[in-house]
Amino acid sequence: FFLASFAAVAADTDRVQQRPWAETTEGTGLNLTCQHPNIAADSTHWYRQFPDQAPQLIATAVRGTKPVLEPEGSLSVSADRRSSALWL
Repeated sequence: FFLASFAAVAADTDRVQQRPWAETTEGTGLNLTCQHPNIAADSTHWYRQFPDQAPQLIATAVRGTKPVLEPEGSLSVSADRRSSALWL
């Protein structure tokens, strides 16, 4: 599947540092990170997008680590809210 992420206030994409997409096979773990050192978002949102489909929200968090149910994994947001990591 393909994954993309967008921070809540990251409309200014030149301030967000992340790979634009990732691909993996079923049963293989994947860790995606997003750095936005100049933006302290109120919350961070991660979306999954399949080819030719609209993005689907899969996780939202303010800070700390939160489980992700579908697809299974976890979302970690730094204490200063300037970076996050999604593990699936």
